[in-house]
Amino acid sequence: MFEGKELTCIRGERLVFTGLNFSVQAGGALVLVGPNGAGKSSLLRMMAGLLKPASGKLLWNDGLALDDLDEHAENLHYVGHHDAVKSVLSVLENVRFWAGVRGGDVSEKNILSALDVFDAKHLADVPGRFLSAGQKRRVNLARIIAAPAPLWLLDEPTTALDRASIALLDSAIRKHREGGGIVVLSTHADINIEAATVLDISDFALRREIQGAA
Repeated sequence: MFEGKELTCIRGERLVFTGLNFSVQAGGALVLVGPNGAGKSSLLRMMAGLLKPASGKLLWNDGLALDDLDEHAENLHYVGHHDAVKSVLSVLENVRFWAGVRGGDVSEKNILSALDVFDAKHLADVPGRFLSAGQKRRVNLARIIAAPAPLWLLDEPTTALDRASIALLDSAIRKHREGGGIVVLSTHADINIEAATVLDISDFALRREIQGAA
C-alpha cells in the first residue's frame, strides 16, 4: 500500500497544496488531475522522494517511505516530463544503462523485450539524437519494463504519443497492476485506466485561497 497523509507542498514562498490525502492498494491506480500549476508534478516528485513535504507523511506498507530514500527509490520508477535519452547512445544502450542503474537484467534479450512492449525494438541500434519526440518517449517508458519496480510514478506519460502508443501504455499499465503493481500518473490525454481513483489536486489548492481570505 502507498499512502499520503495531510501532505503540504510549498515551492519557494508559494503554498501549492495542503491537507492532501491519498491511498492506493496493490494493483491500484491513482490518476492526478487539475489545472496547470495545481501541483500534479510537485506531488509526483514528492512521492518519488525528490521533493520534501513541508508537512505530512508518505507511507509505504505502513512504514515511513522517506525515512530511507535509497530503499524507497528501489521500490519505484519515476518518469518525468523530460525523456532521459542520451543522444550519443543507441536506443538499446540507453535502456541498458537505466536497467543497470536499477540493478536489472542488462542482457540484450531483456532490453529488446522491454523495447518491444512499446513497439520500439526496431529502433535498438538508432542513436538517441535521431529519435522523434514520440520515439524518445517510448524508449524512456521501456526502462520501467526493463528493470521492474512495484510503484510507477508517471508525469504526463502520454506526451508526444500517438493513439497506438497510448494503447501500448494502457496495456503495460494493466499488466503491471495485474501483477500487484501500483501506478500513479498525471495526464490530459484520453488514457483508459480501469477502476482508477481520481484525485483532483485543485481541491487541495483551493484551501490556500480560502485560508488567505480568512
